Amino acid sequence: MNDTLQQELLIRRMIERWAVWRDAGDWERFATVWHPEGVMMATWFQGPFAEFIRVTQEGWAKGVSILHFLGGSAIELAGERAIVQTKMTISQRGLVEGVPCDVVCTGRFYDFVVLHEGQWKLLHRQPIYEKDRIDPIDPAATVTLDAAKLAELPEGYRHLAYIQQRIGYTVKLDMPMLKGPAVEALYHRGARWLAGGALER
Repeated sequence: MNDTLQQELLIRRMIERWAVWRDAGDWERFATVWHPEGVMMATWFQGPFAEFIRVTQEGWAKGVSILHFLGGSAIELAGERAIVQTKMTISQRGLVEGVPCDVVCTGRFYDFVVLHEGQWKLLHRQPIYEKDRIDPIDPAATVTLDAAKLAELPEGYRHLAYIQQRIGYTVKLDMPMLKGPAVEALYHRGARWLAGGALER
């Protein structure tokens, strides 16, 4: 096995551990995948990883149910830096207008990953939200959404934003989606950083 493939496997292992340990509530091990200056960007939270863990624990204790499922990855390596894109699905369960529902959002994790003290760590995670949907858990149930409110939300994650706003979160409305200036700016930031530039938060 050549060194590039070995490093890619180690990076992928870290990405998979993020999802498994976060969704299992294994907070101590979850913290180990992050760089000391690691930052998480999400619809409902943007900030340092330690604060992300704290508020995630609070949501966990209140019954907030968010799970992550991973697909394939594309890894660009440049010395001790890597840009990693991983196909993912976010699944959130909760009440929507009084009806128990699942919201499923498909997209990519766009990760800035760095070799730190001999291990690959997550320095900055920016999800890209591509499309989503909402379904009642009971197939016989129906849910009526506020059409005007839904229309105000970003197309790539409008149902996810809808349920998150309904349970009290403040949702960031200019996140990168499949197309558009936000995702193009993200790609350019990633390329500059991979080439040795400073990380533009």
